[in-house]
Amino acid sequence: MLAAAAAFLVFHWLTHRNPDPLPADARADHILVKKSERSLVLLRGQVPLKTYRVSLGHRPVGPKQMEGDKRTPEGLYVIDRHNDRSTCYLALHISYPKPEQVAWAAAHGVSAGGDVMIHGLRNGMGWIGSLHRKVDWTAGCIGVTDEEMDEIFRAVPDGTPIQIVP
Repeated sequence: MLAAAAAFLVFHWLTHRNPDPLPADARADHILVKKSERSLVLLRGQVPLKTYRVSLGHRPVGPKQMEGDKRTPEGLYVIDRHNDRSTCYLALHISYPKPEQVAWAAAHGVSAGGDVMIHGLRNGMGWIGSLHRKVDWTAGCIGVTDEEMDEIFRAVPDGTPIQIVP
């Protein structure tokens, strides 16, 4: 029993540790997401504040074109609202889709989709910690750990540009 408890504590420490916490007063003025690197960088000017490893939509290659395609968008957007009542642990809403994306989808008889966010793990699943990065599991969002989401939620004000590149 003691060995199981020790193993759980080691597992928890390894999957939830934050060796380089973002200072509480840090504020980002731009976010860069590099899909191919599975990274999200908070920037102040040209200076990186912190880089996070992320999970993406189930089908991460290529830009999001329609609802249900499981892709994470590409392009320049804005963080347009904070959501502290999300089905995932905290969320920052990304301004996808743009009018031209809505028009493209309509011309093809589909919905462009929406509700693309940066968010933590599904509520109640925070115990997974960094293991979530082993697979792209979102429906097109950008997933981080709950601890990382605490930092990002605090450091990113509404109106912050977010550039998502392949």
